[in-house]
Amino acid sequence: MLNHARYLFLSPVRMAGTWLVNRFNAPVIILLYHRVTRLESDPQQLSVTPENFRAQMRYLKDNFPVVRLDAEWSGVDRPSVAVTFDDGYADNVNEALPILEECGVPATFFISTGSVGSHQEFWWDDLERILLNNENVPARFTLDTGSEVREWPTKSAAERARLYRNFHVLIKNLPPEQQEQRLARLRVWADVAEEGRTSHRVATHDELKRLAQSKLVTIGGHTVSHTRLTVLSGDRQREEIADSVRQLEIWSGRQIKVFSYPFGSRDDFTAETIEICRQAGLFRAVANIPGQYHPWTDPFQIPRNLVRNWELPMFRRKLAGFWLS
Repeated sequence: MLNHARYLFLSPVRMAGTWLVNRFNAPVIILLYHRVTRLESDPQQLSVTPENFRAQMRYLKDNFPVVRLDAEWSGVDRPSVAVTFDDGYADNVNEALPILEECGVPATFFISTGSVGSHQEFWWDDLERILLNNENVPARFTLDTGSEVREWPTKSAAERARLYRNFHVLIKNLPPEQQEQRLARLRVWADVAEEGRTSHRVATHDELKRLAQSKLVTIGGHTVSHTRLTVLSGDRQREEIADSVRQLEIWSGRQIKVFSYPFGSRDDFTAETIEICRQAGLFRAVANIPGQYHPWTDPFQIPRNLVRNWELPMFRRKLAGFWLS
């Protein structure tokens, strides 16, 4: 069960210690999904096919208690699982939700409110559309930031892939206004429309309401603009968090108790971010850091384990590793 390469590098002492802790205190493993659909290209590996997702959910339902993220876990006495989704893609409603309801699996959906009902794609998808799915671009791209001028060759697919990787890092570390400026510059250069692909669209307001009406669904905040919070001031972080929660409560008619940090690695939020979430009256906040939940886990730094498009045998092996990591 633990023959995957990732787990060969875990210390035997650490695995033994984790196993012993889990024997006396049942952990909760939180799974992180983004999309359930079929895509022609998926450079960020965010999508799970409906077939694989259905097999994964059936396996969870048959083998573990699947708990809600907004519920008290003090009574958990067996290793348990919670399912979460980030961002708010339309396929969460149209492809993932029917499978969850078919299998009877509860899930939490963290929604970036600024993109709901928009015809634009998330910036990472837009970047793919402009650079990786488009051969008819000029031979070079020049970016003048005011403080420096940078230039990239873009004639070959490999050169465009390099620009894609460089721009992904660049845009992730900018506030939302500057992100859009950079993308707008790329669209003009590539002669690409602002309106995105229907395959990558975000949920509409009506779809979000339909999602919230399911008894299996918990809705959570995920900021307004899906900006890395550490690039924003404290006041701006507070606006992003509070405004997203307030808007979701209006749209869903529910109290919003849980939150997900955009991107969610340890350098994507700070102690100030955590305090803002506490002051907002949230119950829990989740990150994108592998690990387990125990009663002593900080409720505003709950680890999650990213799920890829794994067929069931690989999913089972990965899940076995999550219990020991």
